[in-house]
Amino acid sequence: MSFSSQTKEELLRTPFDRECCLLSEVAALTQTSGSLGFLGGGHFSVTYQVEHAGTARRLFRMLKEGMKLSPKLHVVEHRRLGVRRTCVLTVEEEDAWKLLESLDMMKTEENGNRVLKHTHPHPQLNKQCCRKAYLRGCFLGAGSMTSPEKNYQMEWITQNESQAQALEKVLEKSDIHPSKKKRRDRTVLYLKSAQSIVDVLAMMGASQAVMDMENVRITRQIRGNVNRAANCDLHNTEKSMNASENQIRAINRIVESKGMDSLSPVLQELARIRLENPHLSLEELGPLLNPPVGKSGVNHRMRRIMAIAQSL
Repeated sequence: MSFSSQTKEELLRTPFDRECCLLSEVAALTQTSGSLGFLGGGHFSVTYQVEHAGTARRLFRMLKEGMKLSPKLHVVEHRRLGVRRTCVLTVEEEDAWKLLESLDMMKTEENGNRVLKHTHPHPQLNKQCCRKAYLRGCFLGAGSMTSPEKNYQMEWITQNESQAQALEKVLEKSDIHPSKKKRRDRTVLYLKSAQSIVDVLAMMGASQAVMDMENVRITRQIRGNVNRAANCDLHNTEKSMNASENQIRAINRIVESKGMDSLSPVLQELARIRLENPHLSLEELGPLLNPPVGKSGVNHRMRRIMAIAQSL
């Protein structure tokens, strides 16, 4: 199961015991997966098309148990490019009126006439708990995320610009600023910041997903630190070996041109130890001298040897 699916499965276990939060989540699912049908004669229907069976079951329970409606549920199979199932929930007649009024899409005037106010829900998201529920519904209906082991990305594919703006507004209230792009005729909001993704997961109530992602982040940071340290060690080793080769060439040049005896005793000692230990750094050569010499002293003597070789 993908990380995105695991996160949705966790969110589906969230109880919907507060009416305001239930309406916020239903509003989000209506925006992402619902459509309004005009049946004629002043009658309407609301239809939801949901590919995730768990999300369909949760929506069915929220409508039936939470809002006391009677939705109808059936499954449609699409055989193009393999078998794909879509769960279709339909709310009709009086139940559709009740649902639309609850979502602030319709109102009843004083004379008893019912008037359509909006074609999309306008949820009241003044409470933080309602904003969390709204985000949860948006993710269940239109969200997905890449496994953090591969990349950090969470996105929502919105049905229209109105929904994109509503979701963006909710995220920005929590100081989370999504990027936006067009994909065919849809507006896609997405996050690439690991911290922003963790914040959204926490807001939606996906505590296990937060822990799993944090563990992956820590592992990736450790790997990155180890790789950087290894690369640094490799670079230093290569640098040291290149310096050693240059020093050996300089010593051989002096020996071939003037002989080892042309050097002072302290330089002869260092030259011989360098030829015998080509893999050691200057700091490691110091203790082999008699008496032992520190890194700066060895470096000073080697610079004198290099200068003599360059003068030849």
